[in-house]
Amino acid sequence: MHIFERKINYYETDKMGIVHHSNYIRFFEEARCALLEEAELPYDLMESKGIMSPVLGVSCKYKQHVTFGDTIRVHAYIKEFTGVKFTVAYEIYNKNTGILCVTGESNHCFTDSNLKPLNVKKHHNDVYEKFINLG
Repeated sequence: MHIFERKINYYETDKMGIVHHSNYIRFFEEARCALLEEAELPYDLMESKGIMSPVLGVSCKYKQHVTFGDTIRVHAYIKEFTGVKFTVAYEIYNKNTGILCVTGESNHCFTDSNLKPLNVKKHHNDVYEKFINLG
């Protein structure tokens, strides 16, 4: 599991001072990128190998609001990995209160640069092994 921390910016809030719901998807992406970088699998490295990982779907459940100035901690981990697809799970906590505010998942697949499905176990065993170690 990787823990990504960030402070909420004013521009990410609505008129009520609450983080706009669409921004949580961005927070998921920031945490996913940090998770992959920690695993030595940053997107630019994978893409240089011809590996793309488009998003197939995203889900998000809001439990408690977050406001301007709060600091959040996004816990991100690989929930499922097949070599062709993977799911990242997220839990967003308010750092100051420890309250779980949001949960969610993003689903991805691997493709080549032409967006044809790709099994990284067959074609990029080094990437496969790093993903296995994330689980």
